[in-house]
Amino acid sequence: MIASMFVVGPAGSGKSTFSAAFREWMVKNEYETIMVNLDPGAEILPYVPDVDVRDLVSLEDVMSEYGLGPNGAQIVAADMVANYVEDIKREVDSYDADYVIYDTAGQLELFAFRAASNFIVDSLGEDRAMLAFMFDPALAKSPTGFVSLLLLSATVHFRFYKPYINVLSKVDLLSDEEVENIARWSEDWDSLYESLINDNPTMQRELNIELFKTLENMDVFRRLIPTSARMFYGYDEVYRVLQLSFAGGEDLEKR
Repeated sequence: MIASMFVVGPAGSGKSTFSAAFREWMVKNEYETIMVNLDPGAEILPYVPDVDVRDLVSLEDVMSEYGLGPNGAQIVAADMVANYVEDIKREVDSYDADYVIYDTAGQLELFAFRAASNFIVDSLGEDRAMLAFMFDPALAKSPTGFVSLLLLSATVHFRFYKPYINVLSKVDLLSDEEVENIARWSEDWDSLYESLINDNPTMQRELNIELFKTLENMDVFRRLIPTSARMFYGYDEVYRVLQLSFAGGEDLEKR
C-alpha cells in the first residue's frame, strides 16, 4: 500500500461526493484504489464501497440493543467501529490496493473528537495515512467563515497529528471571484487578514481576527486545493500532493 486517505470535515462539506469522485479519478488513471465507508450511520452513499463498516455495525441494532435514539446510537456506533478494526483491515488488505480512501462519519465530531478514532486511524493507516479536510464553500467564501474552517482543520490535525491537506469542495457552486478570493486567502496570510479587517465590524469579526493571529503563530496555514466532483476538477493536484508525501513525488508505476 502506498497511502491511505481519511476524508474528514463538517456535515454537508462534500466528503462522500469528493471520495467517490477521487476514487473514480484514480481508477480511470489506472491506480489500484479502493473505497472504505467508515460511517455506520450512512443511509445513502454516492458510491458502492469495497469495504463497508455497516456490514459490521448496524445503527438500527445499536438503537434496539441499547435503547438509544438516533443521536446517541450514532455516538455508540462510532466507538464500536474500533472493535472491528482487525476485520476491516483484513478485508482492506485482501484487495492488495495501492491506495485506500476512507470516507468518515458525516458529523465531524463523531470521528474527529472520539478517542476511538485515533486508534482506528493508527491501526488502519499506520504510518501511511493522510487526512483530507474538506472546506465547505458556503462557509469558506467569507473571511470569518474561512478562519473558522481553518481552526477546525487545525484542531483535527492536532487530534491525529498526521500529514494533512485542506480541500475546497464543490467549487462549481462558487463564482470565479469567490474562488479567487478563497485561493488567495489560503496562500497569502496578509490578504486574509486584510479581508478580516475590512469585514463588517462585529464581535465575530474581532474574535476571528484573534483566532487568525493564533493560527498564524501555530503555522497551520496550508494551500487550499479547489475541487469539483461535477466538473472532475482538482483531483490531479490531490494525487500529486499524496504522492509527494508518501513517494517523494515519484509517480506510481501503473499495474
